[in-house]
Amino acid sequence: MAAFCWQYKYFHNRYNNYLIFKYVYHHTVAEKNLYSYYTQEYADSNHYGPVFSVIVAPMAMMPDAWGFFFWSVLNAVVLIWAIHLLPISEKNKMLLLLLCAIEFANAEHYIQFNPIVTAFIFFSFVLVEKKREEWATLFIVLGTLIKLYPIVGFVFFLFSENKWKFIWSTALWFAVFLALPMVIASPHFVLQSYIDWLHSLQEKNGFNVGLTSSQDICLMGTIRHLTRDATIPNTPFLIAGAAIFGAALLRFRQYASLKYRMHILASALIMVVIFSTGSEHPTYIIAVPGAFLWMLIQDKPFSRTNIILLVLLLVVTGLGPTDAIPALIRRGYINKYVMKAWPCIAVWFIISYQLLFKNFVPADETFDNERKLQPAKDDELVAA
Repeated sequence: MAAFCWQYKYFHNRYNNYLIFKYVYHHTVAEKNLYSYYTQEYADSNHYGPVFSVIVAPMAMMPDAWGFFFWSVLNAVVLIWAIHLLPISEKNKMLLLLLCAIEFANAEHYIQFNPIVTAFIFFSFVLVEKKREEWATLFIVLGTLIKLYPIVGFVFFLFSENKWKFIWSTALWFAVFLALPMVIASPHFVLQSYIDWLHSLQEKNGFNVGLTSSQDICLMGTIRHLTRDATIPNTPFLIAGAAIFGAALLRFRQYASLKYRMHILASALIMVVIFSTGSEHPTYIIAVPGAFLWMLIQDKPFSRTNIILLVLLLVVTGLGPTDAIPALIRRGYINKYVMKAWPCIAVWFIISYQLLFKNFVPADETFDNERKLQPAKDDELVAA
């Protein structure tokens, strides 16, 4: 799928986003402002942190055809690797990959970093589970300094059995990745670039909100589009979302359950998208794996309700904003009311309800929930 999207975009000369990525490296080496508009090189502007210049450097130094190709394939390989490491059955790993295929194609079509963002969040969770906090924090810090979303990985600190290791390794990686771009540019330029980055994100947030924006595909944006009122503020929704998620984390006795911890992982993946005004069509490769992961670890993954949600996630969230849906429906309803977000919002509230009220740890047998992570029965899979 990555290779197909690459050839479709490259041979039709539609790879503007890759040019933005490529020039982050070249502009860093030349010490040119990373967040200015360079209309003769590409459209739009860069919004990635300065450390991204080092990450994209190997591709940026290649001819565009090869650099773009390896960038596309890298997104696929890293996401497959991350899902392979999840503590679920092999059958459910394959199902998760298949169910996320449409959303992955959306991200690849728009030439995004988001599949790697999803992988970074998965890596951080798995490594905390393996008691390798010094490596979990690498992915959290690096991801945060590139595109903020992986900051949600810090919630896994609560599940760490060696919190001191988590703290010192976080500080270490922050120092490393803040300084890493100084290998190819001066310290003054790099430090100034981090300041410029924060300003660019603030400016971008102002552009995101609006009834004609291609972004703002989130809970707040849903309310704004349904009411046709662009002045509805974000703050009350952000406070409510943080309160719900935070209340679930106060159930300390549930921490003993792997199933509870994986519900937190699924909730976090969805939450960073549906509460972000920067969320757009290809951002949902972060949220959708969270929704399907939650579904696959249920006692009955393919209940009637879950099958309805599955279809909505594939059709409305995955295909809704694409040419697979007739333009009259796509423009008149799905895009107009940002319906792409609706199935993920519904799943997040269901997960939140379970996290708040479900007992994941039976009093007589703490490990009972882990046994429920076994593969679904064959007849259930066939029925689905």
